[in-house]
Amino acid sequence: MNLKKHSLTFFLLFGLIFGSNACQTDEKPAELVDLPENKEQPSLEKKVDLDTLQRAYFASGCFWCVEAIFESVKGVHEVYNGYSGGHSENPTYEDSNTGLTGHAEAVEILYDSTVVSFKQLVEVYFGSQEIEQVNGQGPDHGSQYRSIAFYQTEPEKLAIEEKIASLRQDGFEVASEVKPFEKFWMGEDYHQNYERLHPKQGYIQSVSIPRLNRFKAKFPELLKEGNH
Repeated sequence: MNLKKHSLTFFLLFGLIFGSNACQTDEKPAELVDLPENKEQPSLEKKVDLDTLQRAYFASGCFWCVEAIFESVKGVHEVYNGYSGGHSENPTYEDSNTGLTGHAEAVEILYDSTVVSFKQLVEVYFGSQEIEQVNGQGPDHGSQYRSIAFYQTEPEKLAIEEKIASLRQDGFEVASEVKPFEKFWMGEDYHQNYERLHPKQGYIQSVSIPRLNRFKAKFPELLKEGNH
């Protein structure tokens, strides 16, 4: 009986210590969380018709991290979290976390190509991840966290392949898949703008924010005003 109690205590402590270091949450949806310090900040960019923007799709680990990185890039007007690259219909967060749907956590990026090019987004993509990590990023492991660079046109495919060739010349074993884009499945509402809405959450503090800051230090010329 005592052994069972000690075992239960161990697993509870283990979960408390390490549970915040994974890209998973049991928190209620963001729109129900009362975080007064995270009120919407006025945008420094002019409002645009999102239908006039170009779209790009990437996966490189936890979409909370990737969303925050691309949203800091000038010329990017919106980033959505979701799922892509798999075979199942209407995947959910719980489904994708099983690794059985074939989908990876991905982002849809709406950007102004007169301000930032797809080639620059590819630079951001590879420059903000662990290039050689297979089936994961940082502490997140599994096919749902694998890296995928999606292309919609032959020029986009060429831009990705040229960057990978350059990285290989520099000695990197590039783990990212290169796939034609098929469909982006929008993620649940509570995953959108997750880092901004939950700045004190354990995973955000220990993984997302440090990853974002490393990217900012590496690409200051690509950052929006006020994101340095």
